[in-house]
Amino acid sequence: MSFLERFADGIEILTRSAGRMASVCYLLLIIVVLLNVTLRYFFSMGMIEMEEIQWHLYSVGFLLGLAWTQAENSHVRVDILHQRFSARTAALVDLLGHLFLLMPFTVFVFFYSIDFVGNSWALREGSDNPSGLPARYAIKTVMSAGLLFLFLQSVASSVRMISRLRCVYQEQS
Repeated sequence: MSFLERFADGIEILTRSAGRMASVCYLLLIIVVLLNVTLRYFFSMGMIEMEEIQWHLYSVGFLLGLAWTQAENSHVRVDILHQRFSARTAALVDLLGHLFLLMPFTVFVFFYSIDFVGNSWALREGSDNPSGLPARYAIKTVMSAGLLFLFLQSVASSVRMISRLRCVYQEQS
């Protein structure tokens, strides 16, 4: 196994671990939604904190789950075309998509998120609502972390695709 493949393995361990931890957010989200609905409709108690916890949990699950979805190759793609491709063509299309679409996008948004998150930390930004959650900067940090994980997973996936292409070319020779 080459250094790059071991590097890709390490990245995938990281992104899968983050994804599994993030998946717990969805269980917590279900509990919070049920509690919020029960409080609101049976006890006439609306709580801004509960509303904000819901979108925080959803955001963490989504943002940290992106890289895991990529690692598992469970992301959305146009399968109508992809399933008709040969193994070589599919790997090549995926590799080009990573190199020219996904990686530049994640780098671009990540670098723009740095100031966004930094300003939020500097202000110790909290909710605009009087009874809202105090640490909005924390959830904004998760956005940058999710983009970083997605970029790293894209690198790992690209290494895997290059290995796959190399194997296909060796079989044809």
